[in-house]
Amino acid sequence: MPVCQHFDENCPSRSLFDNIADKWSMMVISVLETGPMRFNGIKRHLGGVTQKALTQCLRRLERNGLISRRVITGSPIGVEYAITPLGRSLLGPFQALHAWTLEHLDEVDRARTVFDSRTPA
Repeated sequence: MPVCQHFDENCPSRSLFDNIADKWSMMVISVLETGPMRFNGIKRHLGGVTQKALTQCLRRLERNGLISRRVITGSPIGVEYAITPLGRSLLGPFQALHAWTLEHLDEVDRARTVFDSRTPA
């Protein structure tokens, strides 16, 4: 597979980056760190996510091998999602990014305030 240096639109790494770097994907993988969970359990952990957005996110993550989906037979039938070893390998980078956001939140808020004060609404 070729290495792309400038995020060329045809580069496979760009597509994968788009699939894992969105907010819901990062949060779903982080939520599943504690163990397998059903759809509604994941949804309860992610305030503001719509059913459609979560469904699309879970399908993308499963397609990329980052989570697994298991149908639970019985009454009622359910579906459970779990992080895969490949998905688990993303936890370190995601945790580092989350730590960075917490560490720099005040600085970013100040920058936003300065920007907003000089930019007309």
